[in-house]
Amino acid sequence: MNHLAIAKEALIAQAQAVTQLASRLDDEFQNAVELILGCKGRAVVCGMGKSGLIGKKMVATFASTGTPSFFLHPAEAFHGDLGMLKPSDVLILISYSGETEELIKLIPSLKSFGNKFIAMTGNGKSTLVKHADIWLDISVEREVCPNNLAPTTSTLATMAMGDALAVALIEALEFKAMDFARFHPGGSLGRKLLTRVSDVMHSPAPAVTPATSFHDCLLVMTQSRLGLTVVMEEDKLVGIVTDGDLRRALLENQSVIHSTVAHFMTVNPHTIKDNAQMSEAEAYMLDNKIRALAVTDHEGAVVGVVEIFD
Repeated sequence: MNHLAIAKEALIAQAQAVTQLASRLDDEFQNAVELILGCKGRAVVCGMGKSGLIGKKMVATFASTGTPSFFLHPAEAFHGDLGMLKPSDVLILISYSGETEELIKLIPSLKSFGNKFIAMTGNGKSTLVKHADIWLDISVEREVCPNNLAPTTSTLATMAMGDALAVALIEALEFKAMDFARFHPGGSLGRKLLTRVSDVMHSPAPAVTPATSFHDCLLVMTQSRLGLTVVMEEDKLVGIVTDGDLRRALLENQSVIHSTVAHFMTVNPHTIKDNAQMSEAEAYMLDNKIRALAVTDHEGAVVGVVEIFD
């Protein structure tokens, strides 16, 4: 049995299903996004079984990208957790068949409370859709399961629709990277986005003058273990020397070892403020294909250097 061929066929089939999902998007999706944006409460997601698992993932994405939300277990809701709801909340009920008993039993209560709800189903004629304010079609032609039984393609379609909602909301809310970082202070991405250049820069910066000899410049760079040095003249930054500058200078003219820094430094070096985000510094270095920046304070004085891997 060729397991690799089977896996490739499954992935292709699922990719096609998601593409078809996109082709069927209509005003209902637009209305769903506007309903969530306009609600004064939270986006509350409900689902049983695998739909519930996907619902929890949706909630995690919504909550971390600026849309207050929580997951409400349908069975627990019917036994007291409905008290968690406010009339201003918008619900997203997920059921591929649209006939999940635990969800259907919630409809009278939701109508009584005045909550609007979005149905995510694969059956446009289901009970859930008949009572919903908005229907998001997550239907697929078949599951990639050989028996067309195990939820596979349908669960992927459901998750893709949830992600599409999240992306649309992120754009509408103008949710930026720094907003994301505030909600993820403990993660590596959050730390990266919240870290300032001043937190990781090397200070004080190794420094020489334009009149410093090649030998003494090399000594300063070696002692700093940074492979670079800034060039200062009358307390002003006039250049930078890196390992690359030294190698290029030697390849062009070996007698440069008898010269001063003025002959091989890079003038008008790139700089960045010490209060800038480290992510900004890294992006700047990548865009300009450089590995280090001189760091200045609000008065323009050099206070350190930062490298791309800091």
